[in-house]
This record gives sequence, C-alpha cells and structure tokens, in this order.
Amino acid sequence: MFKWDNFGMQIDMVTLIMAGVLFLMFILVIVLFAKISGLKSKYRSFMSGSDARSLEEAFQMKFENMDFINGKLGEIDDRLDRIDDNLLITFQKVSLIRYDAFRAGGGQLSFVLTMLNKVNDGFILNTVHSNSSEGYFSYIKEVKAGQVSVELSEEEARSLEEALMQ
Repeated sequence: MFKWDNFGMQIDMVTLIMAGVLFLMFILVIVLFAKISGLKSKYRSFMSGSDARSLEEAFQMKFENMDFINGKLGEIDDRLDRIDDNLLITFQKVSLIRYDAFRAGGGQLSFVLTMLNKVNDGFILNTVHSNSSEGYFSYIKEVKAGQVSVELSEEEARSLEEALMQ
C-alpha cells in the first residue's frame, strides 16, 4: 500500500501546499479574465458601427492621406533646395562705414557699403561727398571670393573686413 510517510512528507503539509497553489491559480485566473474583459470591451468599441468594408475604406483613406502628405513633403523639399540655391547668390553680409572724406570737419557724409553673398562674392560701393559744389562721386569695386583686384582705401578695407567676419 502507498503511504505519504514513505516519502518523508505528512499529508497535512501536502494538502496545505496544494491549497496554496490552487489559491494562487484561482487569483491568476481572475486577473486573466479581467484582462480579457478589458480587451473585449476595447475591441467592441473599435468595431462598433463598423464592418469590414467601412474599416477597409477607413484604412484606404488613411493611406491616401499619407500619400498626399508624402507628396507635399517632396514639394517642400524641392522648395527648400531652391531656397538654399538662392541663398548662395543673395547678399547676406553687409557693412556700412560712414566717414569724412576730406577730414575737413564737414561731417561724415561719405560712406562705404560692402555687400557679399554666402561665398563672399559681391561689391564695395564707395560714395564720396565733396565739399565743393561738385556733389558726390561713387566708385564700385567687385569682390570675388573675398578678394578684390584693385587697391582699397582704408575705409573700403575696413568695410570689407567687417562684411567678411559675418
């Protein structure tokens, strides 16, 4: 005949362990039923008023929206590329220096304007005010890659240096 005592365990201890395992399993079953119930309610909420055809139409509309958005992103990328190209040729660096051309106390009516693009191409405009009735004289000098091929006055050199530092 079979006896638990042969294994060194008492029947009371085995019954207690089995009751504890059974109680733990019961708790786990209740937790799983609660989770399944929550998933069922979410599923019913998702599917309410929907059949396979309306869900397919909803997904199709979402995909069409995504295609539209992707097309717009492509257009925006193209526009940004054109803007970047234009920024290379627009004047971005500007320096204006006012000075008294003849240092005769007539005021700072003469000026040097330097305008450069991103790659430091541009011009230097020097407008000199004469104290006589002759008025103004303007000179323009071309700048290529931050360099000029003619001699610069002190004010022109300072204006070019300021523009290059921007």
